[in-house]
Amino acid sequence: MYPPSPGALLDIDVMKTLVAIAETGSVTAAAMRVARSPGAISMQVKKLEGTLGRPLFARSRQGMELNSDGERLLSYARRLVDLHRQALDAFREPELSGVVRAGIIDDFGGVRLSEVLAAFARSHPRVTVDVVMGLDSDLAARLERGEFDFVVLTPGGDVPWRGTDRVLHDEPLIWAGRDGGRAWRERPLPLALAAPGCAWRREAVEALERAGIAYRVAYISEFYEAQKAAIAADLAVAPLPRSMLGPGLAQLRAAEGLPPMGSCRIGLRFGAEPSAAARELAERIAESYGARTPGAA
Repeated sequence: MYPPSPGALLDIDVMKTLVAIAETGSVTAAAMRVARSPGAISMQVKKLEGTLGRPLFARSRQGMELNSDGERLLSYARRLVDLHRQALDAFREPELSGVVRAGIIDDFGGVRLSEVLAAFARSHPRVTVDVVMGLDSDLAARLERGEFDFVVLTPGGDVPWRGTDRVLHDEPLIWAGRDGGRAWRERPLPLALAAPGCAWRREAVEALERAGIAYRVAYISEFYEAQKAAIAADLAVAPLPRSMLGPGLAQLRAAEGLPPMGSCRIGLRFGAEPSAAARELAERIAESYGARTPGAA
């Protein structure tokens, strides 16, 4: 491979794809976030590596991880994507102000939430953002009481879907276990779950009961990172979206005798009268999932 030519260019859409792959760890999950097919994502990566004249990823059955050159490019990619957003925001009128109150599930936390809020603060310095993280049922109830402008949640358990909910993300739930672990062999099957009412818990339990597989709840936490810790320790297996698998974890497939489950859907729900600032922040969150809110410019 050869170094970049004098006329080489970096496409902003490809930079967004690079960031998405780095954050999700897989082409499939990144494709859902940027609203492209996995095949199109693979072609973008191949073209980008050809432009720069070197590979950017280490590939394995667990997914894709940036190599040292990829990590070096990632810092530039994030800045380019942020500057692209700021340039567009500079020409959007009127300037937004006020307070946005948002309720967000733990699944959206971490790096993604930090980056969305940081970019929003830079482009809309007169807006104060008040974010509360919590459980689906609590967030939905507080939205009904008028305490939030919008919430990001995973309906399907105790919180039914509404026709006005916007689907931000939809991917299959998979069984996650420690890579090379043995917890999946135990009977009753040890599970790491959230409390009753969680949509993922319901999917897992119903799938096991249909398959006639005995199970026991070995670990309970409302936060998926804590559930992943139990999986990594080989104390249990758990239902997770494929994109949430991390280092040391592996997808348990039909060969391990575990039944298929349904999907994980993350939705956006507005309150009665969301402000323009609230809709703008909701759009940023939707775009981070590869979706756009209805009526977004």
